[in-house]
Amino acid sequence: MNWTPPTVIERELYEAGLRGDVAAQLRVLAAEELYIGQYRHEVDAEPDMVTWRAVQDPATGWLCKPLLTRGMLPPWHPDWVFHGVSLDWVARFDWSGPQQFLVVNGGTPAAVSLPATPEHRAVWRRHYAENERTTRPRLLALHTGPLHGPLAFGLACGAHLAVRDGVPWNEAGTVYDDYPGQRRAMERDWGLTDHAGWQTQVSALLEYRNSPAAPEFALRVREQLRRGLGESPPADLWRETAAGTLHDEGAPPDVVADMEELVRRIMRYEARFRADGLLPGDGRVTTAAAYDYGRAACLARWGLAARLCDPYQAERTIVHAGALSKAAYRSWEDFSAGYVLGRALRFDDEEYGPYYEDALVSHRLLLADAGSPWRNIPW
Repeated sequence: MNWTPPTVIERELYEAGLRGDVAAQLRVLAAEELYIGQYRHEVDAEPDMVTWRAVQDPATGWLCKPLLTRGMLPPWHPDWVFHGVSLDWVARFDWSGPQQFLVVNGGTPAAVSLPATPEHRAVWRRHYAENERTTRPRLLALHTGPLHGPLAFGLACGAHLAVRDGVPWNEAGTVYDDYPGQRRAMERDWGLTDHAGWQTQVSALLEYRNSPAAPEFALRVREQLRRGLGESPPADLWRETAAGTLHDEGAPPDVVADMEELVRRIMRYEARFRADGLLPGDGRVTTAAAYDYGRAACLARWGLAARLCDPYQAERTIVHAGALSKAAYRSWEDFSAGYVLGRALRFDDEEYGPYYEDALVSHRLLLADAGSPWRNIPW
């Protein structure tokens, strides 16, 4: 069959179906989020209420409850959205009424059709309970999505978070998180509930105004000194020049002292970066703009999933973020080091905790995996 499975999930379902291996199909379904479509106005009215409508199978006349895996979701539509559910949720659902079947990816080569009797649903629950659902970062790709070109490049600039969240790096469409979850996250984390707010935040990220200005000032001072000296400046000269410039501009003493400490923090982070392989032995971060640019690409995906923007607006943002990144850095390695420094200075406070570790794991995976966009899309 001349069919390319969109992701590894659909490939595994297809291969298990060819073998007639229902247990393998259930293991796949137990490990993944599954999606139920619903009208957006219904979800907006009752975000926690899932309306799962049965449809009639034209071939058998049976009533079926349809589900989709991520790779089989339809194109983005402003008024048709999706709930993410687990196989355990499906098994616990009220299946009373006429005989019904569960149909996953109906009408596709990756289709799974299962009777939904109480006995069968007990088996689903057992598979779910026994399945080891990983929360580890993983690199996924949508094989039907962009793999080359400006859109793919921009999406790859947001790959740190895609790996952390276990979603395809090159997807800009129907979901990132499911619709209710994405709406909650946008309001909780960004204060966003409408298109105007989304556009304001996107503009701030693309203009590198979301992150604090002080780290960029410090890095810019070092680069100016380096150009003048022809080599990296001594630590004392960098620190004194950055702090002295602020003092000469009339900054308060506490701001001047904070700049001195910031330079020390950057130096300590860069030393850790070299030890962890984020920077080569003589490497340095020239700008932390990657943190805003990478998040701009992700905010476009999140806004699309939350229906705060449309595909044209999202794709334009992603391509713009990629172009800005390419202008600011020389390689994926440089971009990643800038991203991690921006994230660490914003949230990590030299704890080397999740904000640092998550980004480091993503960095290593994106550089090592043969299927990574960082190894297949030239800078």
